[in-house]
Amino acid sequence: MSIILKKMERVLSREKKLLRMTALRGLQMEEQDDPYKILIGTILSARTRDENTTKVIKKLFARFRTPDDIASADIDEVKKLIHSIGFYNVKAERIKQVSQIIVSKFGGRVPDDIDSLLELPGVGRKTANCVLVYAFNKPAIPVDVHVHRISNRLGLVDTKTVKQTERELNKMVDRRLWTRVNNTFVMYGQNVCLPVKPTCKICDLRGVCKYYNYRYNYSNQKVFSS
Repeated sequence: MSIILKKMERVLSREKKLLRMTALRGLQMEEQDDPYKILIGTILSARTRDENTTKVIKKLFARFRTPDDIASADIDEVKKLIHSIGFYNVKAERIKQVSQIIVSKFGGRVPDDIDSLLELPGVGRKTANCVLVYAFNKPAIPVDVHVHRISNRLGLVDTKTVKQTERELNKMVDRRLWTRVNNTFVMYGQNVCLPVKPTCKICDLRGVCKYYNYRYNYSNQKVFSS
């Protein structure tokens, strides 16, 4: 995996004009690893484009800065602030509930262990692992659609669900590399290994990519058989 990550990072560095920073990496840098803001940002980012997530997060935290602020906020105001993202009604309720629990149960501090994070309403493994990585720099592999797709395309795994992918990657990837996997794979998935029409011509992983080699061989077979 070390070689794969290095090749991905090399392509991303070479193709800077293509790149946009992931919402979580941007939030991590802007807020200096603030665990609460990263947790709320991750909840808001579900099924939402990064560009929109970034705008909404900035607007929300310009108005509310702490768990206490959102815990006691008027829910209609929260909904108004985040209304441009998908499922904003549900997400507004969720981040208020989470904030209230963080205040009442954890003294206003986001927990830094997977079990406590998973107790929070609406927090699944991907969100919990994102908080561990981006807020606490703890080893974890958050698996979203990009990580799942690229891992299967490369042939690293042969899985149907993100949970299966996380389990397999945890087995095969050196723990020292875990914190690099999500950001690198997500950036690669957003900029190079796209869901539809991936830009394989600029990818340095073509030689080891199951998806690319299948497409290439299949195209050649069609040409020779026609």
